[in-house]
Amino acid sequence: ALLSFYGITLPEDITDRYWSRRYVAWLENLSLQSSSGTMTLKTLLEELAHLRKSILGTTRAICALARTEPYASNVAYLTSISGISTLVAMILLTEIIMLDRFHSLDRLACFVGLVPGEKSSGDERTMTGMTERKNRYLRWILTECAWVAIRYDESLALDFNTLCRRMPKNQAIVRIARKILNRVRFVLKHQQPCIVVKAA
Repeated sequence: ALLSFYGITLPEDITDRYWSRRYVAWLENLSLQSSSGTMTLKTLLEELAHLRKSILGTTRAICALARTEPYASNVAYLTSISGISTLVAMILLTEIIMLDRFHSLDRLACFVGLVPGEKSSGDERTMTGMTERKNRYLRWILTECAWVAIRYDESLALDFNTLCRRMPKNQAIVRIARKILNRVRFVLKHQQPCIVVKAA
């Protein structure tokens, strides 16, 4: 918005505006028409640098914690699942807390929000899209993990392609996210890494 206000457009050699190093370096060397505009831009870039430093420090602290018990063993099991990183594993562990409180995959999926919604009116029950009841972190994270997993896991990629023949991709990826959740439940319940047989 600030650049648009001053009528500044990106140079042709910068195609990535998603806060890449090249984009930020260009912004740092940019001078606006007014001193107030230049000061505002400088302040915003300083805030960006501070946030990035804070996020990096927090991420390193979480990863260090992940190497200690009671997290280390479970993190090792979880990161054996395609699409799950150390940071994601720690989020899963701290959000699920105790797997024993979910007696089935359906109950765990309900907690995460990977189940269909339902509307009831008298004796009629209508299934809707995804339920609005969810853990706001886990459903989003597992869906993102699913997009990563289908790039590296042959079995999940095959399942995804099969599902896409009869439903939109955004619905198919939710099914894959539930499969990943099933793997999460398995490795935590049985205390062993995930071993996937390659698709024939």
